[in-house]
Amino acid sequence: MTLALRGSMVAMVTPFRQEAVDEAALRRLIEHQIESGTTALVPCGTTGESATLSFDEHDQVIDVTVQAARGRIPVIAGTGSNNTREAIRLTRHAKEAGADAALLIAPYYNRPTQQGLYLHFKAIAEAVDLPLVLYNIASRTAVNIEPETFARLAEIPTIIGVKEASGNLEQMARILELTNGKLTLLSGDDGLTLPVMSIGGTGVISVVANLVPADTAAMVGAALAGRQAEALEWHRKLLPLAKALFVETNPIPVKTAMGLLGLIEPGLRLPLCPMSEANLARLTSALERHGLLKTPEVRGQKSEVRERDVKGQGGRRA
Repeated sequence: MTLALRGSMVAMVTPFRQEAVDEAALRRLIEHQIESGTTALVPCGTTGESATLSFDEHDQVIDVTVQAARGRIPVIAGTGSNNTREAIRLTRHAKEAGADAALLIAPYYNRPTQQGLYLHFKAIAEAVDLPLVLYNIASRTAVNIEPETFARLAEIPTIIGVKEASGNLEQMARILELTNGKLTLLSGDDGLTLPVMSIGGTGVISVVANLVPADTAAMVGAALAGRQAEALEWHRKLLPLAKALFVETNPIPVKTAMGLLGLIEPGLRLPLCPMSEANLARLTSALERHGLLKTPEVRGQKSEVRERDVKGQGGRRA
Protein backbone atom coordinates (compact mmCIF):
# COMPACT_ATOMS: atom_id res chain seq x y z
CA MET A 1 0.00 0.00 0.00
CA THR A 2 1.27 3.48 -0.84
CA LEU A 3 -0.67 5.35 1.85
CA ALA A 4 1.82 6.82 4.34
CA LEU A 5 0.57 6.76 7.93
CA ARG A 6 2.79 9.48 9.39
CA GLY A 7 2.37 12.67 11.32
CA SER A 8 -0.46 14.29 13.23
CA MET A 9 -3.80 12.89 12.13
CA VAL A 10 -6.91 14.39 13.72
CA ALA A 11 -9.79 12.36 15.15
CA MET A 12 -12.42 14.84 14.08
CA VAL A 13 -15.46 15.89 16.09
CA THR A 14 -18.84 15.95 14.36
CA PRO A 15 -20.38 19.41 14.81
CA PHE A 16 -24.16 19.55 15.20
CA ARG A 17 -26.61 22.39 14.71
CA GLN A 18 -30.38 22.14 15.19
CA GLU A 19 -30.64 18.35 15.15
CA ALA A 20 -28.37 17.95 12.12
CA VAL A 21 -24.75 17.65 11.11
CA ASP A 22 -23.34 21.16 10.72
CA GLU A 23 -21.72 20.83 7.31
CA ALA A 24 -20.51 24.43 7.19
CA ALA A 25 -18.71 24.07 10.52
CA LEU A 26 -17.24 20.74 9.44
CA ARG A 27 -15.82 22.30 6.29
CA ARG A 28 -14.31 25.18 8.31
CA LEU A 29 -12.66 22.71 10.68
CA ILE A 30 -11.19 20.77 7.77
CA GLU A 31 -9.66 23.89 6.23
CA HIS A 32 -8.14 24.85 9.58
CA GLN A 33 -6.66 21.37 9.99
CA ILE A 34 -5.08 21.36 6.54
CA GLU A 35 -3.67 24.87 6.99
CA SER A 36 -2.20 23.87 10.36
CA GLY A 37 -0.13 20.92 9.15
CA THR A 38 -2.41 18.00 9.96
CA THR A 39 -1.47 15.02 7.78
CA ALA A 40 -4.78 13.11 7.68
CA LEU A 41 -8.44 13.57 8.60
CA VAL A 42 -10.21 10.85 10.57
CA PRO A 43 -13.99 11.42 10.63
CA CYS A 44 -16.63 9.19 12.23
CA GLY A 45 -14.49 7.72 14.97
CA THR A 46 -15.23 7.73 18.69
CA THR A 47 -14.47 11.46 18.84
CA GLY A 48 -16.94 11.96 15.99
CA GLU A 49 -19.76 10.35 18.01
CA SER A 50 -20.14 7.67 15.37
CA ALA A 51 -22.27 5.51 17.66
CA THR A 52 -25.11 8.06 17.54
CA LEU A 53 -24.95 8.88 13.84
CA SER A 54 -27.57 7.37 11.57
CA PHE A 55 -26.33 5.57 8.47
CA ASP A 56 -27.27 8.59 6.38
CA GLU A 57 -25.40 10.95 8.70
CA HIS A 58 -22.37 8.68 8.77
CA ASP A 59 -22.28 8.67 4.99
CA GLN A 60 -22.84 12.43 4.94
CA VAL A 61 -19.89 13.19 7.23
CA ILE A 62 -17.54 11.03 5.18
CA ASP A 63 -18.81 12.49 1.90
CA VAL A 64 -18.33 16.06 3.12
CA THR A 65 -14.88 15.30 4.52
CA VAL A 66 -13.65 13.72 1.28
CA GLN A 67 -15.10 16.56 -0.78
CA ALA A 68 -13.65 19.27 1.45
CA ALA A 69 -10.22 17.63 1.63
CA ARG A 70 -10.04 17.58 -2.17
CA GLY A 71 -7.13 15.16 -2.12
CA ARG A 72 -4.85 17.55 -0.25
CA ILE A 73 -4.43 15.15 2.66
CA PRO A 74 -5.75 11.60 3.15
CA VAL A 75 -9.12 10.80 4.69
CA ILE A 76 -9.18 7.75 6.97
CA ALA A 77 -12.88 7.11 7.49
CA GLY A 78 -14.13 5.52 10.69
CA THR A 79 -16.23 2.55 9.57
CA GLY A 80 -16.06 0.16 12.51
CA SER A 81 -18.94 -1.64 14.16
CA ASN A 82 -19.64 -4.62 16.38
CA ASN A 83 -21.72 -5.95 13.50
CA THR A 84 -19.48 -7.29 10.74
CA ARG A 85 -22.08 -6.77 8.01
CA GLU A 86 -22.61 -3.19 9.16
CA ALA A 87 -18.85 -2.55 9.16
CA ILE A 88 -18.64 -3.90 5.61
CA ARG A 89 -21.49 -1.64 4.52
CA LEU A 90 -19.85 1.44 6.06
CA THR A 91 -16.41 0.56 4.67
CA ARG A 92 -17.84 -0.03 1.20
CA HIS A 93 -19.42 3.41 1.26
CA ALA A 94 -16.14 4.99 2.41
CA LYS A 95 -14.38 3.49 -0.60
CA GLU A 96 -17.12 4.66 -2.96
CA ALA A 97 -16.92 8.15 -1.46
CA GLY A 98 -13.21 8.33 -2.17
CA ALA A 99 -11.73 7.83 1.29
CA ASP A 100 -8.08 6.79 1.29
CA ALA A 101 -8.41 4.26 4.11
CA ALA A 102 -10.78 3.07 6.82
CA LEU A 103 -10.36 2.91 10.60
CA LEU A 104 -11.94 -0.17 12.19
CA ILE A 105 -12.50 -0.46 15.92
CA ALA A 106 -12.57 -3.89 17.53
CA PRO A 107 -16.16 -5.11 17.90
CA TYR A 108 -17.52 -3.70 21.16
CA TYR A 109 -20.04 -5.32 23.53
CA ASN A 110 -19.89 -8.70 21.73
CA ARG A 111 -16.49 -9.46 23.29
CA PRO A 112 -15.38 -11.82 20.49
CA THR A 113 -12.55 -14.28 20.93
CA GLN A 114 -9.21 -13.63 19.25
CA GLN A 115 -10.33 -15.93 16.43
CA GLY A 116 -13.55 -13.94 16.15
CA LEU A 117 -11.56 -10.71 15.92
CA TYR A 118 -9.38 -12.19 13.20
CA LEU A 119 -12.39 -13.40 11.19
CA HIS A 120 -14.18 -10.05 11.62
CA PHE A 121 -11.33 -7.98 10.19
CA LYS A 122 -10.55 -10.60 7.56
CA ALA A 123 -14.14 -10.52 6.31
CA ILE A 124 -14.04 -6.73 5.93
CA ALA A 125 -10.71 -6.86 4.12
CA GLU A 126 -12.03 -9.48 1.71
CA ALA A 127 -15.24 -7.55 1.06
CA VAL A 128 -13.72 -4.11 0.41
CA ASP A 129 -10.41 -3.39 -1.30
CA LEU A 130 -9.33 -0.42 0.82
CA PRO A 131 -6.36 0.12 3.16
CA LEU A 132 -7.46 -0.65 6.72
CA VAL A 133 -6.19 0.65 10.06
CA LEU A 134 -7.29 -1.34 13.10
CA TYR A 135 -8.19 0.42 16.35
CA ASN A 136 -7.34 -1.28 19.63
CA ILE A 137 -8.95 0.31 22.71
CA ALA A 138 -10.10 -2.26 25.23
CA SER A 139 -11.37 0.44 27.61
CA ARG A 140 -14.13 1.09 25.04
CA THR A 141 -14.62 -2.37 23.57
CA ALA A 142 -13.96 -4.73 26.53
CA VAL A 143 -11.69 -6.82 24.30
CA ASN A 144 -7.98 -6.45 23.55
CA ILE A 145 -6.54 -7.38 20.17
CA GLU A 146 -3.52 -9.43 21.22
CA PRO A 147 -0.13 -9.00 19.47
CA GLU A 148 -0.35 -12.56 18.13
CA THR A 149 -3.67 -11.70 16.47
CA PHE A 150 -2.10 -8.62 14.90
CA ALA A 151 0.64 -10.89 13.55
CA ARG A 152 -2.00 -12.98 11.76
CA LEU A 153 -3.86 -9.92 10.50
CA ALA A 154 -0.64 -8.36 9.19
CA GLU A 155 -0.53 -11.12 6.57
CA ILE A 156 -3.62 -9.59 4.94
CA PRO A 157 -2.20 -7.06 2.42
CA THR A 158 -4.81 -4.33 2.90
CA ILE A 159 -4.42 -4.23 6.70
CA ILE A 160 -1.65 -1.66 7.01
CA GLY A 161 -1.70 -0.14 10.49
CA VAL A 162 -2.94 -0.03 14.04
CA LYS A 163 -4.16 2.82 16.19
CA GLU A 164 -3.11 1.64 19.64
CA ALA A 165 -4.88 3.02 22.70
CA SER A 166 -4.25 0.20 25.14
CA GLY A 167 -1.78 2.32 27.12
CA ASN A 168 0.55 -0.68 27.15
CA LEU A 169 3.88 0.21 25.56
CA GLU A 170 5.17 -3.33 26.03
CA GLN A 171 2.25 -4.64 24.00
CA MET A 172 2.87 -2.05 21.29
CA ALA A 173 6.53 -3.01 21.04
CA ARG A 174 5.47 -6.65 20.80
CA ILE A 175 3.08 -5.81 17.94
CA LEU A 176 5.91 -4.19 16.01
CA GLU A 177 8.17 -7.15 16.71
CA LEU A 178 5.67 -9.78 15.61
CA THR A 179 4.46 -7.94 12.52
CA ASN A 180 8.02 -7.27 11.33
CA GLY A 181 7.35 -3.94 9.63
CA LYS A 182 4.08 -4.97 8.01
CA LEU A 183 1.93 -2.77 10.28
CA THR A 184 2.43 0.91 11.03
CA LEU A 185 1.97 1.83 14.68
CA LEU A 186 0.03 4.99 15.54
CA SER A 187 -0.68 6.36 18.97
CA GLY A 188 -4.34 6.52 19.95
CA ASP A 189 -3.60 8.42 23.15
CA ASP A 190 -2.37 12.03 23.03
CA GLY A 191 -0.53 11.70 26.33
CA LEU A 192 1.51 8.76 25.00
CA THR A 193 2.27 9.99 21.49
CA LEU A 194 5.92 10.76 22.14
CA PRO A 195 6.59 7.50 24.06
CA VAL A 196 4.87 5.51 21.32
CA MET A 197 7.00 7.20 18.68
CA SER A 198 10.12 6.45 20.71
CA ILE A 199 9.50 2.71 20.27
CA GLY A 200 8.75 2.92 16.54
CA GLY A 201 5.40 4.63 16.10
CA THR A 202 5.08 7.11 13.25
CA GLY A 203 2.39 9.47 14.49
CA VAL A 204 -0.91 9.90 16.27
CA ILE A 205 -4.63 9.95 15.62
CA SER A 206 -5.21 12.86 17.94
CA VAL A 207 -8.07 14.38 19.92
CA VAL A 208 -6.08 17.41 21.10
CA ALA A 209 -5.35 18.31 17.47
CA ASN A 210 -8.97 19.45 17.22
CA LEU A 211 -7.90 22.39 19.42
CA VAL A 212 -4.21 22.88 18.62
CA PRO A 213 -3.42 21.19 15.30
CA ALA A 214 -0.28 23.23 14.64
CA ASP A 215 1.19 22.42 18.07
CA THR A 216 0.43 18.72 17.69
CA ALA A 217 1.93 18.68 14.20
CA ALA A 218 5.03 20.46 15.52
CA MET A 219 5.59 17.84 18.22
CA VAL A 220 5.13 14.90 15.89
CA GLY A 221 7.21 16.53 13.16
CA ALA A 222 10.06 17.16 15.58
CA ALA A 223 9.95 13.54 16.76
CA LEU A 224 9.96 12.20 13.20
CA ALA A 225 12.93 14.44 12.36
CA GLY A 226 14.88 13.21 15.38
CA ARG A 227 14.75 16.54 17.23
CA GLN A 228 14.02 14.89 20.54
CA ALA A 229 14.61 17.91 22.80
CA GLU A 230 12.15 19.97 20.77
CA ALA A 231 9.63 17.14 20.69
CA LEU A 232 9.91 16.73 24.46
CA GLU A 233 9.33 20.44 24.96
CA TRP A 234 6.13 20.24 22.91
CA HIS A 235 5.07 17.08 24.76
CA ARG A 236 5.39 18.84 28.11
CA LYS A 237 3.39 21.81 26.83
CA LEU A 238 0.61 19.67 25.34
CA LEU A 239 0.29 17.12 28.15
CA PRO A 240 -1.83 19.22 30.59
CA LEU A 241 -4.24 20.08 27.77
CA ALA A 242 -4.40 16.46 26.61
CA LYS A 243 -5.16 15.31 30.17
CA ALA A 244 -7.89 17.94 30.55
CA LEU A 245 -9.63 16.62 27.43
CA PHE A 246 -10.20 13.31 29.20
CA VAL A 247 -11.50 14.46 32.59
CA GLU A 248 -14.84 13.20 31.29
CA THR A 249 -15.77 10.84 28.49
CA ASN A 250 -14.41 11.84 25.09
CA PRO A 251 -15.66 13.86 23.19
CA ILE A 252 -17.49 15.78 25.92
CA PRO A 253 -14.47 17.93 26.96
CA VAL A 254 -13.11 18.57 23.46
CA LYS A 255 -16.49 19.67 22.09
CA THR A 256 -17.01 21.83 25.17
CA ALA A 257 -13.60 23.41 24.65
CA MET A 258 -14.28 24.01 20.97
CA GLY A 259 -17.53 25.67 21.94
CA LEU A 260 -15.74 27.95 24.41
CA LEU A 261 -13.31 28.91 21.65
CA GLY A 262 -16.10 29.64 19.18
CA LEU A 263 -15.09 26.88 16.78
CA ILE A 264 -18.40 24.99 16.86
CA GLU A 265 -21.67 24.83 18.72
CA PRO A 266 -20.85 22.39 21.54
CA GLY A 267 -23.88 20.18 20.97
CA LEU A 268 -23.69 16.57 22.16
CA ARG A 269 -26.02 13.64 21.63
CA LEU A 270 -27.36 11.66 24.53
CA PRO A 271 -26.21 9.64 26.37
CA LEU A 272 -23.33 12.14 26.37
CA CYS A 273 -24.19 15.19 28.44
CA PRO A 274 -22.73 18.54 29.57
CA MET A 275 -19.70 18.58 31.87
CA SER A 276 -19.90 19.00 35.64
CA GLU A 277 -18.98 22.43 36.99
CA ALA A 278 -15.82 21.07 38.64
CA ASN A 279 -14.55 19.47 35.46
CA LEU A 280 -15.51 22.50 33.39
CA ALA A 281 -13.31 24.57 35.69
CA ARG A 282 -10.42 22.13 35.19
CA LEU A 283 -10.87 22.26 31.42
CA THR A 284 -11.08 26.06 31.38
CA SER A 285 -7.93 26.33 33.48
CA ALA A 286 -6.04 24.10 31.02
CA LEU A 287 -7.22 26.20 28.09
CA GLU A 288 -6.06 29.35 29.85
CA ARG A 289 -2.65 27.87 30.68
CA HIS A 290 -2.16 26.88 27.06
CA GLY A 291 -3.01 30.42 25.97
CA LEU A 292 -6.23 29.48 24.20
CA LEU A 293 -8.51 31.43 26.55
CA LYS A 294 -7.25 34.88 27.45
CA THR A 295 -9.70 35.66 30.24
CA PRO A 296 -11.34 33.57 32.95
CA GLU A 297 -14.77 34.67 31.78
CA VAL A 298 -16.18 31.15 31.87
CA ARG A 299 -14.90 30.27 35.34
CA GLY A 300 -17.71 29.80 37.85
CA GLN A 301 -20.39 29.62 35.22
CA LYS A 302 -22.52 26.54 34.93
CA SER A 303 -21.95 24.45 31.83
CA GLU A 304 -25.06 24.65 29.72
CA VAL A 305 -25.86 23.03 26.43
CA ARG A 306 -29.21 24.00 25.05
CA GLU A 307 -31.76 21.24 25.12
CA ARG A 308 -32.03 21.24 21.36
CA ASP A 309 -28.32 20.45 21.15
CA VAL A 310 -28.51 17.44 23.49
CA LYS A 311 -30.09 14.95 21.14
CA GLY A 312 -31.38 11.62 22.26
CA GLN A 313 -32.82 10.93 18.82
CA GLY A 314 -31.22 10.03 15.51
CA GLY A 315 -29.62 6.72 16.50
CA ARG A 316 -28.21 4.65 13.67
CA ARG A 317 -31.37 2.60 13.20
CA ALA A 318 -33.79 5.51 13.59
